Amino acid sequence: MNTPSASLTGGSWTLGDLTVTRFGYGAMQLAGPGAMGPPADHDGALAVLREAAALGITHIDTSGAYGPRVTNRLIREALRPYAASLHIVTKVGAVRDQQGGWPPARRPEDLRRAVREDLEDLGLESLDVVNLRLGDARGPRPGSLAEPFETLVELQRQGLIRHLGVSNATAEQVAEAQAIAPIVCVQNMYNLAYRQDDELIDELADKGIAYVPFFPLGGFTPLQSTALSAVATRLAATPMSVALAWLLRRSPNILLIPGTSSVAHLRENVTGAELSLSDEDLAELDKIGHRGVPAE
Repeated sequence: MNTPSASLTGGSWTLGDLTVTRFGYGAMQLAGPGAMGPPADHDGALAVLREAAALGITHIDTSGAYGPRVTNRLIREALRPYAASLHIVTKVGAVRDQQGGWPPARRPEDLRRAVREDLEDLGLESLDVVNLRLGDARGPRPGSLAEPFETLVELQRQGLIRHLGVSNATAEQVAEAQAIAPIVCVQNMYNLAYRQDDELIDELADKGIAYVPFFPLGGFTPLQSTALSAVATRLAATPMSVALAWLLRRSPNILLIPGTSSVAHLRENVTGAELSLSDEDLAELDKIGHRGVPAE
């Protein structure tokens, strides 16, 4: 396996007792359109996963809901036996319906079944990290997470899960989870334009808890996209690379999981971890997030 410089993968972070590269890979796009069904190019999907590992990426994000059960099986086929340094983070708490929707599935029996399926599909005896997905497809929603989170804590005590996290969560739900059991990460929507979690990110950094943003280029207005593109043009880089580089600079506890089904695009995304942003670049990019929060 190739061993890149620390800058290539943005340095590292510790999830509990697991050290991962800050620049990871999200497997959602390896499934078919809308994360439903198998990939059009099965061998190509395997190649992307193997290239991620070859680049030195040690954090792969997935879910049994992708496909459903497609990406986990691809990961097993491509990468098992797993390198000791490779860590797979999965999510439970939602399933797929026939229309491609994401209905919640957070009853105790739903979560136990999801964890069993993840273990089977990935070929593991214990899952490194499991995030409890809350809210719905529109975003976080208020409400107690006690019952589903306590179910995952029970599975953790049984040795089926090493570490816990939450996804699509409000700040109040993050605090509630921490009051029940330690968490190692929070996975929410966040990017240059959509910065509702700024305060939460800083609080988590102080506690040594990772923040994992998804949708790194989603929700931009045309004006915001123009501002991002202007910086990218000046740096001879892609807007995605600039957005990813900004996230890495935003806080040391931010871990990236951009997804793609293309080896070439994967390599392009990784360049975002190497991109150097000047103070002028950062100041210009920071203004994007203060031009209004995009509508859902």
